[in-house]
Amino acid sequence: MNDRISRALAGIKNRTRSRTFWRGIFSLTVFTLLWELCTYLKAPIIGNVPAPSEVVSTLAVQLHNTYYWLSWKDSMIRIFTGFIIAQIIGVPLGLFLGANDRAREVLFPIFEIMRPVPPLAWVPVSVIFWPSAEMSMIFVTFLGAFFTVVLNIVEGITSIDVRYIRAAHSLGSSRSDIFWRVLLPASLPSVVVGMTVGMGITWAVVVAAEMVASKTGLGYLTWRGYVAGEFPLIVVGMMSIGIAGYFSSALIRLVGSRFTPWLKTR
Repeated sequence: MNDRISRALAGIKNRTRSRTFWRGIFSLTVFTLLWELCTYLKAPIIGNVPAPSEVVSTLAVQLHNTYYWLSWKDSMIRIFTGFIIAQIIGVPLGLFLGANDRAREVLFPIFEIMRPVPPLAWVPVSVIFWPSAEMSMIFVTFLGAFFTVVLNIVEGITSIDVRYIRAAHSLGSSRSDIFWRVLLPASLPSVVVGMTVGMGITWAVVVAAEMVASKTGLGYLTWRGYVAGEFPLIVVGMMSIGIAGYFSSALIRLVGSRFTPWLKTR
């Protein structure tokens, strides 16, 4: 346990010493100062956007507000419930369609027809279809991640160099061996990419769903700020969504890097 903590602290220390870290800090500082300056000078380009100082003051109030943290909790539950269900169904289905040509020829056209439909278009349908608003929002987040991960896995498997499969056949490997030792490892990067992209889509979708069918969540918090004319609260909601989405995607990348350690050498 102590070794893990030491490695984690060493990793944080190395990152804070890197030029990339300080460049990011510098860019954020300059951006915030320019934003504050534009609002102070009432530049037309900034419109009615509140100053960073106002946003920070509103954020300080929200941090002591139970409703703000309830919004975080509700959005996270909706996101990860729909996302996990999408992976449980989508990953095996994607592997099956990618490894089975006949199944792909039969089922893949359905995906190609449904894939272009924006997840936001499913929001009113899901509200009507499901018996509760909570289930409808989870269903929409499920769709946002489902199509993305399935299509990424299928594309990842079908793009594998056929020479690897032929070499395995020539060495006497069975179809089961080829799947577990060739197709699955080669498709893991596509799985991680699909999950990462899908997580970003689920956040965009759940925010819209909360604006329509919920009274809680970060999306509704942002919408409530707009309806009430509280512009700093809108920015606080947007920042909260961005931070939540960033850490959700970072968690997936961290878990994915454990299953694809060979990509670290690139």
